Amino acid sequence: MVHVIRTLNTALEGDQKRLIGLVAGDYTNTRPLALLDSPDTIVLGLEMAMSDVHGGVSCPSGEKWRILRNVSVLGLAFMVQFSAYTGITHLQSTVNSSGGLGTASLTSVYAGLIFSSVFLSTSVIRWLGCKRTVIAAFIAYMPYIGAQFYPQFSTMIPTGLLMGLGGGPLWCAKCTYVTVITKTFSEITRVDSEVVTVQFFAIFFTIYIFCHVWGNLVSSLVFSLDAGDVQDGVTCGANFCPSTASTTNNTNLARPSDEKIYTVAGIYLGCMVLAVCIVSYHEDTRDCDSKGASMVQLVTSTFKMLRQPRLLMLMPLSVWIGMQEGFMGADYTAAYVSCAWGILNIGYVMICYGVTNALSAVITGSLVRLTGRVPIVVCATVLHSGVVLGLLWWEPRSHDKAVFFVMSGLWGVADGVWQIQINAMYGVLFPGQEEAAFSNFKLCTSVGYILTYSYSSYICTDVKLYIILTLMLVGVAGYLSVEWRERNRTDARLNKELKYCISLACLWIPVGRVGRTEQNRRTFE
Repeated sequence: MVHVIRTLNTALEGDQKRLIGLVAGDYTNTRPLALLDSPDTIVLGLEMAMSDVHGGVSCPSGEKWRILRNVSVLGLAFMVQFSAYTGITHLQSTVNSSGGLGTASLTSVYAGLIFSSVFLSTSVIRWLGCKRTVIAAFIAYMPYIGAQFYPQFSTMIPTGLLMGLGGGPLWCAKCTYVTVITKTFSEITRVDSEVVTVQFFAIFFTIYIFCHVWGNLVSSLVFSLDAGDVQDGVTCGANFCPSTASTTNNTNLARPSDEKIYTVAGIYLGCMVLAVCIVSYHEDTRDCDSKGASMVQLVTSTFKMLRQPRLLMLMPLSVWIGMQEGFMGADYTAAYVSCAWGILNIGYVMICYGVTNALSAVITGSLVRLTGRVPIVVCATVLHSGVVLGLLWWEPRSHDKAVFFVMSGLWGVADGVWQIQINAMYGVLFPGQEEAAFSNFKLCTSVGYILTYSYSSYICTDVKLYIILTLMLVGVAGYLSVEWRERNRTDARLNKELKYCISLACLWIPVGRVGRTEQNRRTFE
C-alpha cells in the first residue's frame, strides 16, 4: 500500500498530488486545512497512521529542540519586558489621573502603534531582521518608564508615541518569527502546520502572560509599605464616573508618594534591560527578513486585505479584543479596585488576572485539539458576557475581597481564549500573507485600545460595559460566520479530493489483492 501511495504521489500533479502527499504524510505540498475541525481530526489521525506504516519520520532532534527553545526564550523575554509595561500601564488611570494624563499617554502609545504597524513594521524587519527588531523595540519602550520620574504631558505623550512606534515592529517581528519557526518545525516533524501554529502560540502566550504576575506584584508590594486605611461608603463600580471622582474626596484614589513611584519605575526599567540581554544572548537569528514585503507592498497588501470578506468579518472582534483589555487595565482597576479597595491592591487583583489568563492559554491549546475552535469560542463568549453582566450588577465594597479576584480571574480566562484562537486564526486564514494579516490584527486591536482610553476619562463605567457587551456579540457573530464558511469550503474540498484519491488508488491496486473489476472502477469514479 505504501508503494501504491508513493507511485501515485509521483504520477499525479496539482490538487491530486497535494492530496496524495497529505495521505502519505508529506506536508510540503499541502495547503493547510481548517484548524482542528472534525474532518481534519480524522485526516490527522490518518496521517499519523500512515507515518507509522512508513516506520516513523526521520527528524533532526537537535533542530527540533532548538526551535522549541527559541519559542520559550522569546516568550521569556516578552514576559520580562511586559512585566514592566503591564505593571506601569495598569497604574496610569489612577497614579496619573490628574487631567487624564495617564489615559492620554496610553492613547498616544496606541496611536504610535497603529502608524508603526502599517508603515514601519516590514521595513524595520527587513532592515534589522526579526531578532534585532525585537531588541531595538525593547529599547524604545524604556523612555516611557523614565518619564514616570517626571510625569507631564510634555514627557509622557512623546515617550508614549515612541513606545508605540516600537510596538508595531515588535509584535510583527514576534508573529513573523513564530510563523517561520512553525513552518520549519512542521517540515522536520511532518506535523500539520496548523496544529503546530496553535501549540507554538500557546507556548509563547503561556509564558508571556505571566507578565501580569510579576509586574503587578512589584507595584503592590511597594505601594503596600506604610499604607493607610481604606475608606468605605464611596460610589464605585458601574456607577463610577471619572469626571466626578475628584469631587468625592475618596482617599482610596490618592496618588502614592513620589518615592514609591520612583522605586517601581526603577525596577521596571531594570526589567527592560534584562529583556534586551535575554534576546541578545539566548535567541537564534532566523531568516525572516529577506522574504518580507517592502513598506509600500505591506501598506498596499494591508489595505487590499481589507476587501476580503473574511478579514472584514473578523475586524469587529479584533477591535473588541483591544477594547476589553483596555477596560480591564484602565477602568476595572480604577472604578472597582482602586475606588473601593485602594491603589495598593491593583497589583494583587491583576496577578489573579494574569494567572488565570496563562492557565486558560494552556488549557485552550490542549482542548482545541479535541473540540475544535468553535466550542471554545462559544464558551468564552458566554463566560465573558456573564462577567460583564456581573460587573453591571455588583456594587464593590472593601470587604468584597474575593469578588475582586473572581471577576478579574474569569475575565482572564476568557481573554486567554481570545488571544490564542484569534492569533492562530489569522495565521491559518492567510497563509503566505502573514505580515499583512498580523499587521491588520494589530491595527484593529490598537484601534480598540485607543477607543477605550479616549473615552475612559469622560463616560461612566456602566456605559463602557454596555459598549463592550454589544461589540463582543457583534464580533463573535462575524467570527462564527467565518468559521461556517471555512467549514463548508473545507468539507466540500476534502470530500471531493478523498473520493478522487480512492478512485485513483483502486486503479493501481493489483487485481488479485482486492478483486478489482471494471464495475468497481466505475463505482469509485
